[in-house]
Amino acid sequence: MKTRHYSLLMAASLAALAVAPAHAQSGKVWRCGNEYTNNATVAQQRGCKVMEGGNVTVVQSSRPYVASNNNSGSSGSSSGARSPAGSPRVESADQRARDNDARAVLESELRKAESKQTELLKEYNNGQPEKQGSEAKNYQKYLDRVGEMKAQIDRNESDIAGIRRELGRMSPPAAASTQN
Repeated sequence: MKTRHYSLLMAASLAALAVAPAHAQSGKVWRCGNEYTNNATVAQQRGCKVMEGGNVTVVQSSRPYVASNNNSGSSGSSSGARSPAGSPRVESADQRARDNDARAVLESELRKAESKQTELLKEYNNGQPEKQGSEAKNYQKYLDRVGEMKAQIDRNESDIAGIRRELGRMSPPAAASTQN
C-alpha cells in the first residue's frame, strides 16, 4: 500500500512539475491597443485581446518628433508646417527668393522635358519609326526598339505631369513691381 501511495504521489508531482512551466509561459500573446504582452494577469486587467496565429515581433523605436504648442516664438501664423526648434529662421524676403529660384528651376526642367517629348514623338512617328540597319532583317529587334521608345515617351509624360503638379503646389511668382 505504501508503494502504491508513493507511486501515485510521485506521478502527481511529476505531472504538476510538467504543467507548471507550460502554465507560466503559455505562449499566448495579448494585444492591448498598440502594445503587446505575454502576461495573462496584465492582459485581464487591461481587457486585452488574444492574438491568434503567428509570432509577434515588437521593435522599440525612438519617439517621433512632436512640435510643441508653445506659441511664444511664432509670428501669428497658426497654420502650416513649422520648422523644428533650433532651426535657423529665414527672412520672408530670403524665402521668397528661394521660392522664386525653385520655381525657375522647375520651369526650366519643364521646358527641357517638353522639348525632349517633342523629339521623342517626332522620332516615334506615330508608332512607325524608320528602321535602322539590321532591323530590316530582324523585325523583333525593330519591335523591341519601338516598345522602348513608347516606354520612354510614357515616362517623359509622367515626368512632365509631376513637374506641373509641383508648379501648381507652389505659390504664384511674386511680381517684381511689388518688391522695393
